[in-house]
Amino acid sequence: MSLQSDIESIVKSVGLELYDAVIVSEHDETIYRVSVMSTEVEDGKRKGVSLDTCVELTHMISPLLDVTPPVAGDYRLEVGTAGIERKLTNIAHFKKSTGEKVSLLHSGKEKTRGVLVKVEGSTLFIQTEDETVEVDFNDVIKAKTYFEW
Repeated sequence: MSLQSDIESIVKSVGLELYDAVIVSEHDETIYRVSVMSTEVEDGKRKGVSLDTCVELTHMISPLLDVTPPVAGDYRLEVGTAGIERKLTNIAHFKKSTGEKVSLLHSGKEKTRGVLVKVEGSTLFIQTEDETVEVDFNDVIKAKTYFEW
């Protein structure tokens, strides 16, 4: 099994879903960032994840990284939620964000904002104020979820 699938198993064991596991560099520090989401939906929205659960996951994942480090050299493990506003970088991120408001920059710098209704194959269906727009995932330049306060 890969490190990613091992982490995914640990995350599932506490009733959550792995959103992403990435290596980032911030302020001359290497960070292995594990982002999780709740699998529970309440009133059409995913429930939050407590800080205590993130701490618990950190303690569960850390020994695995002692055996299989994600990078050579020093790094810091950071476990947190994916957040209300998050980048969408792969098709799985879009599938996990169905029903949420998304903003896309795609094909020829065109911008689309609306609710992600569904994902079929590589086609994204976004309901704007006026219509349902179909965008091919391969045409997406940049995408994120957004929240209106």
